[in-house]
Amino acid sequence: MHVPTAVVLTSLIAAVNAHFQLQFPAPRGPFNEDKEPTFCDGFNNPTNNRTTFPLSGGFFSLNSEHPQWSTSIYLSTGNASSFDDFKQIKPFFLQKGEGAFCFPLDFTSPNATGLSDGQNVSIQIVFDGGDGSLYQCADLKLSATANLTTQMSQCSNATGSSTASGSGATPTSSSAGRTAWFGFSTVALGLAGLGVSIAF
Repeated sequence: MHVPTAVVLTSLIAAVNAHFQLQFPAPRGPFNEDKEPTFCDGFNNPTNNRTTFPLSGGFFSLNSEHPQWSTSIYLSTGNASSFDDFKQIKPFFLQKGEGAFCFPLDFTSPNATGLSDGQNVSIQIVFDGGDGSLYQCADLKLSATANLTTQMSQCSNATGSSTASGSGATPTSSSAGRTAWFGFSTVALGLAGLGVSIAF
C-alpha cells in the first residue's frame, strides 16, 4: 500500500507538536490538546467553580512538554470570554526544561493593581514552545486570607531546568540566593521554606 508523502509529513509534524498543561490553579475545563491553540483551550466562558486564590503570595504551576519555551500571564477582571477581555500583567519570559514548573503569581504587582478581596478574576497562561502559542485559563476568586500551603507542598520544578537569558524578563534576586519573577522574592522564599526547589 502506497502512503502519500503529504500524509507521512502531516503525521511527523503532529508527532513533534508538544503541549503544556496548567496544573494550578485549576484550569477552566479538562485539558484538550486539539483546542490548545484556541482561546482558553476551547473553554470560552468562565466557570462558576472558581479557585480561591490569594491576593499576594500565590503561584501557578504547569507541565511543559517542550525543552525550551516561554510563557506570559494575562488577567481579566471582566467577562473573560475573549482575548480582548485580557491584559498582559507579566511579559514573556524564557525557560528551559521539560516537566513540572512553579512560578510566583502575586496580584499586588504593579501591573495588577486595583484588585480587592473577594473579587472574581480570570488568568490566561500563554505558552509558546516554538511552534505557536497555546492557551489555558483559570477562573479565580481573590482572597486576602487564602492559604496555599497544601498546594505549595506539591509544587516542584523539573530537575536540571534553568532560565534562559533574554526574553525581556526582569528577575530580582532574593536574599536566599534564588531568583523570583514578578519581583516578589517573598513567594520564592516561602516556597523554598517548604523545601521546594525553584528554578527561575
